[in-house]
Amino acid sequence: MANIAGKKIKLFSLNANRKLADDISLASKIPLSEVRVVKFSDGEINISITETVRGHDCFVVQSTSRPANDNLMELLIMCDALKRASAKSVTLIMPYYGYARQDKKAESRQPITAKLVADLLQTAGANRVISIDLHAAQIQGFFNIPIDNFPAGPLLAKWFIRNKITKDIIVVSPDHGGTSRARSFSKIFGDNTPIAIIDKRRPKPNEAEVMNIIGDVRGKTAIIIDDMIDTAGTLAAASNALVDAGATKVYAAATHAVLSGDALTKINESKVDKVVITNTIKLEENMKSDKIVELSIGKILGEAIVHIVNDEAISQLFDNPAE
Repeated sequence: MANIAGKKIKLFSLNANRKLADDISLASKIPLSEVRVVKFSDGEINISITETVRGHDCFVVQSTSRPANDNLMELLIMCDALKRASAKSVTLIMPYYGYARQDKKAESRQPITAKLVADLLQTAGANRVISIDLHAAQIQGFFNIPIDNFPAGPLLAKWFIRNKITKDIIVVSPDHGGTSRARSFSKIFGDNTPIAIIDKRRPKPNEAEVMNIIGDVRGKTAIIIDDMIDTAGTLAAASNALVDAGATKVYAAATHAVLSGDALTKINESKVDKVVITNTIKLEENMKSDKIVELSIGKILGEAIVHIVNDEAISQLFDNPAE
């Protein structure tokens, strides 16, 4: 437990990403409180909080990444446990919001699962949610409680600035939908930094085919910016197309490293030089590569907790993340 501004604060971590929780704990100077998560032989999950939370403002760290359903159920059960144990408030730190890609009906008779998840979290007892780079900004409107959706772009951009990768760069959006993200990312390097757009189509889910490149990338260092890398099909196809179009080097930056299936093989075999990601999702040992650079979002999230407890604004932490 920590006492900040006269408030009793507790920080918990579930199983999705303990390393990130440790980083958050270190930055906020709030020790991690103990919680036991048990999975029974039939797959059911049980949670035991081993210390009192009565009257405490509680923060729970849990990305709902793979295995998405288990991690989501852990979070829902934890919320219920804290609410029933008379916690004063429950703030969920969900750096990666699972099911965010199901934010609208693409076809008839489809669910809007991102909204369902929002309803479940609120019913379970959440009072506030903090997330990083939601796949769709409108998910914020699915909640009737405060939700903070912060960008990782400034943190990712600082890696390129520190490594002096700023000359003759062009920021590339992997699709039309990411144009606003690419434009915001490019402005970090200067208002005159150009952008390009990959015109692609998806023959079927998780498959991408580059049709055209909108913009002149010849002689440029291209930086592909996206919110997530899943199968890496888009990344591989885009990087190869950019080199074929005359780009001298290709880098990629993404907030969430989902890395499903043979994503690592595609990255290693592609023409991309480095892929810069954050640790919103735990990077398993078998998914590490010399091409992948992982940055921790923990310090910024830890400072965000302190600002929330002190009733201070937190947006500037993400606009100007610490080195």
